[in-house]
Amino acid sequence: MTLPADLMRPEVLAQPPYAVADATGLVKLDAMENPYAWPGELEVAWLEALRGVELNRYPDAGGRAVVAAIRAAHGVPDTAGCLLGNGSDELIQILIAAVQGSGRPVLAPVPTFVMYEVLARAAGVPFVGVPLTGDFDLDGQALLNAVEVHRPALVFLACPNNPTGRQYDPGLVEAVVLANPGVTVIDEAYAPFASHTFLPRAGVPKGLMVMRTLSKLGLAGLRLGYLAAAAEWIDALDRLRLPYNINSLTQRSALFALAHGSVLDGQARILREQRAVLTRALEALPGVLRVIPSDANFILFQVGAGRGRPVFDALRASGILIRDVGAAGGVLCDHLRVTVGTPEQNRGFLFALEQALDSVD
Repeated sequence: MTLPADLMRPEVLAQPPYAVADATGLVKLDAMENPYAWPGELEVAWLEALRGVELNRYPDAGGRAVVAAIRAAHGVPDTAGCLLGNGSDELIQILIAAVQGSGRPVLAPVPTFVMYEVLARAAGVPFVGVPLTGDFDLDGQALLNAVEVHRPALVFLACPNNPTGRQYDPGLVEAVVLANPGVTVIDEAYAPFASHTFLPRAGVPKGLMVMRTLSKLGLAGLRLGYLAAAAEWIDALDRLRLPYNINSLTQRSALFALAHGSVLDGQARILREQRAVLTRALEALPGVLRVIPSDANFILFQVGAGRGRPVFDALRASGILIRDVGAAGGVLCDHLRVTVGTPEQNRGFLFALEQALDSVD
């Protein structure tokens, strides 16, 4: 019998599947989701909007109406093309497949969103990680040196970064874009909470691409992302996109959501305000060693040596699920990441965290 090991590369088999924690019965603050659902009257209107979807027909292959709505709502430049993906993950996969035969690596600062490396290795493309500074900022000189030495096909820059929440200096990011002989993808997954965007610059220069998702805005269940880039690049990448990759229900729901964008924008504003409240509260807790400044809808914080996992476990036992990013080891050791929730959820988390910090002394 033929087994996976007979046909698949060892490095792929050695990579564990993407882990998603079971959140049943827990306050879910682990996945950077918007905690707010549609208000009741809008939920009724959304369900009504779905009524006319013809599930017996294939969806619009290019999602043309959705692209037009995204352009209008988010300000995608008229000169840039726009490609839809089944979440940002599919777009990352398409980008890596596009350069797979170039013989040049994928490069990113680390730690960062794990799928850049996971999908590069799955495709057999070398991955080069450039360590961040001790405070999780870009090491500009190291990054520019790495670009010069490795001449990457793709550079991924998550701005703000996951799991740190840092917003990188736009001037330094632009320097990387200009120095990179390949393509630089600015991943703006957390744009609704950030203080800067490169979206108006998408495609200028031609190697500058901007990627976004609707997940963090409050539509994680839709699995819809988009890439804005020079029209030549979008045309080329579209040849690798699977047919009908955005289903009819997602397209109709996205059109409805974008037409009611003020509701989502209002929720994002509340979460930005709560981020500031939560940051100050974390900084005041004696058991928290440092809190990383965040431009996203989550906060990374560090507890004492050897206390990261026990604090995580104590929080879970109290009904609060956050993310133990310290499990990855290295510079993230004893760091925990919490999604900004509703005021009530944040108060519950802080109360449980204070107790957890006391209990693991």
